[in-house]
Amino acid sequence: MGGLTVKAPDLYELVRAPAALTAVGDTVAGSAAAGQRLRGRRWALPLASMAFYWAGMSVNDWADRELDAVERPERPIPSGRVSARAALRTGGVLTAAGLGLACLGGGQRSLRVAVPLAASVWAYDTVLKGTPLGPCGMSACRALDVLLGAGGRWREAAPAAAALAVHTMGVTALSGGEVHGGSPRTAGAALAGTAVSTGLALYGRASRGAHRVASLAFGAGYAAVVGTAQYRALESSSAARVRAATVAGIQGMVPLQASLAARHGAVRAAALLAGAVPLARRLVRKVSPT
Repeated sequence: MGGLTVKAPDLYELVRAPAALTAVGDTVAGSAAAGQRLRGRRWALPLASMAFYWAGMSVNDWADRELDAVERPERPIPSGRVSARAALRTGGVLTAAGLGLACLGGGQRSLRVAVPLAASVWAYDTVLKGTPLGPCGMSACRALDVLLGAGGRWREAAPAAAALAVHTMGVTALSGGEVHGGSPRTAGAALAGTAVSTGLALYGRASRGAHRVASLAFGAGYAAVVGTAQYRALESSSAARVRAATVAGIQGMVPLQASLAARHGAVRAAALLAGAVPLARRLVRKVSPT
């Protein structure tokens, strides 16, 4: 396929469309932590998160096209269903869309975060991925995505950003063993990161007892699902178990985000996020998020 036209099913697979549901909760959690409600034009911020996520997936496949030709020939570019030029162009268009949506939703304050976020996404895919700095680069992307929802109140949202950053660092480091298997040390570090993220989500004041209870419920679900998969990868770091732990870690971002949002009073938003998990799981059966 030499042109720039991409068929809808192939685009769906290229950007890992269902996995973007895990990015929506970043700005929801950041907004709740900062005491900023998502209403009116601010609802464009979660859409910006989705656009940046899809852009990252497109650029990722463009940057990995030669490696994927050997290890994952079924992917859109090596299989010939999407050209490298089309994938790169898709990443550029989605990045521009993310910046536009961020400006619409939060003006200059959001752009101050959206611009370095976009730069971090491209830097990870084209330079940092596969290096020792890769997990740090990806965790920076998540932290900035959380701060995107903070409306300039970045200090208040910092603990929430740290929770997602620590979680992301562990998942990214562990994902390096998806093809050839990982190491018990990496799985153990990811498991420790899950414990730290759980603590960051649950620690701190809650305005009401009901908010605390909801946060505990979501946080416990996060720790159980992600921690169990990572513990299995610790027992046996085979490629299959590492892939399972990586998928669990990606999907586990949602209950972590829900726990953070609920503790800060956004219980309805947290419930909506949690309600998306079963849908994401069904869709992931058709398109892998990794």
